[in-house]
Amino acid sequence: MATQAERRERTRAAIVKAAKRIFGERGFAATTMDDIAGAARVAKGAVYHHFPTKEALFEAVFEQVSLELVADLDRISRAENDPLAAMAAGTQGYFAACSKGATGQIILRDGPAVLGWERWREIDARHFGGKFPRGLKAAMDAGLVARQPVEPLARLLLGAVTEAAVASSSGDDIAKTGAEYARAFRSLLDALRVK
Repeated sequence: MATQAERRERTRAAIVKAAKRIFGERGFAATTMDDIAGAARVAKGAVYHHFPTKEALFEAVFEQVSLELVADLDRISRAENDPLAAMAAGTQGYFAACSKGATGQIILRDGPAVLGWERWREIDARHFGGKFPRGLKAAMDAGLVARQPVEPLARLLLGAVTEAAVASSSGDDIAKTGAEYARAFRSLLDALRVK
């Protein structure tokens, strides 16, 4: 027999799963807590018990989508031979993932608007954005990039990717635009290589 904590966690997981699907399909503004409760097959009160506001539920969904995205990007990056190539491949995967469906809606379209820019960046720094300082340090340790302070360079590169992601998310052909930005980012990384 399931414990109270296990039942609570199953209910919470069902709510987040339903919210992810609906936020991804309709967007934040067009989604109601009633919609989510119905899709999760729980009472609306259960949704509010776990998430006091729609924004709090969206943040939980954003965290979940960010975790899933970074796990996918880690798989893509591990196939590369060096840290810079891994960063380029991961960033290309990021653009590709954000060019379609729920991921793009949640991460790029609704994320900054619902969470606010600072909170969006804070969460991203624990996931995708957090990969940049580690990747650059690994590239410097491997002698691929000249030694320099990692944080400023990581912020500059992440700023470029963030701007490109936001710009591509508002275009008509997100996949095509994202692929172009990914190629440009690879060129930027290649320019950092020690000759």
